[in-house]
Amino acid sequence: MSHVVFFLVPGVHLLDLAGPAQVFSTAADFGHPYTLGYVAERPEVVTAQGLPLVTRLDWPELGPEDLIVVPGWRALTLAEGPRIDEASLRALRDHHARGGTVASVCAGADALGRAGLLDGRRCTTHHDVQDELARRHPRAAVVRDVLYTEDDRVVTSAGIASGIDLALHLVATRHGPAVAARVARDMVVYARRNGHEPQASAMLRHRSHLDDTVHRAQDLLDARFDHPVPLPELAAAVGVSERTLTRLFARATGGLTPLRYQQALRLERAEHLISHGVTVDAAARAVGFEDARMLRRLRARAS
Repeated sequence: MSHVVFFLVPGVHLLDLAGPAQVFSTAADFGHPYTLGYVAERPEVVTAQGLPLVTRLDWPELGPEDLIVVPGWRALTLAEGPRIDEASLRALRDHHARGGTVASVCAGADALGRAGLLDGRRCTTHHDVQDELARRHPRAAVVRDVLYTEDDRVVTSAGIASGIDLALHLVATRHGPAVAARVARDMVVYARRNGHEPQASAMLRHRSHLDDTVHRAQDLLDARFDHPVPLPELAAAVGVSERTLTRLFARATGGLTPLRYQQALRLERAEHLISHGVTVDAAARAVGFEDARMLRRLRARAS
């Protein structure tokens, strides 16, 4: 069981909170055991949009598999943001020290900075306050104009809706891209990655279309990207001819064939594994390549 605890401050933005909460709630609906909780320093927190929220005051017992998310709040500058007690900042530090993950949306990065969790780590926030975040926390490596960053279990995202992208990334990391794609589709949003792969997600680049047949084919390829999926089998599964599927797929994805799309998924996953210390040969086997030479060719072509 993974707990996702949202730490709320006065003036919290509803979408900063509701977006990630919906992602993990939807993942739970699909059988992944997430329990959501809400903690604040007062029993009622009024959001920036005027909606009062009732929260608990005590932190639940958390383990390394659990996540704390700090949504952002309304303020013209980070310096004008709400006061946060040292006990709350210590809770953030202690969770990370025990092996847990801590995340923020928008101005919530400043709370992580106050807790000392941004020191020496890559981070980001809303473009309006990126420079101020860098000034307030000079030991942080602020990355500008990206959706989110991840560095040593500290995950930060840009403004408002990017919290959804951050949460989808965490779901993909824990459960695979097919689960993240399913959650994203249920929420009618795009699944995407960022960080060391800025704007490069195959799901982002090739899911921004409205062709339901191609989406269904992509769902199957996402779920079985590491196994052979012959074109006749794929076409039969979505109820069209091979020729029709190839034509629709190319039109929807900017010229890709189903095989090329599957290779893009494999390459993306292999790069993730390699960035975490897996050898090229092992990564190739893990994503379904029979020969590591194919992975090396695809990496060379993409560089």
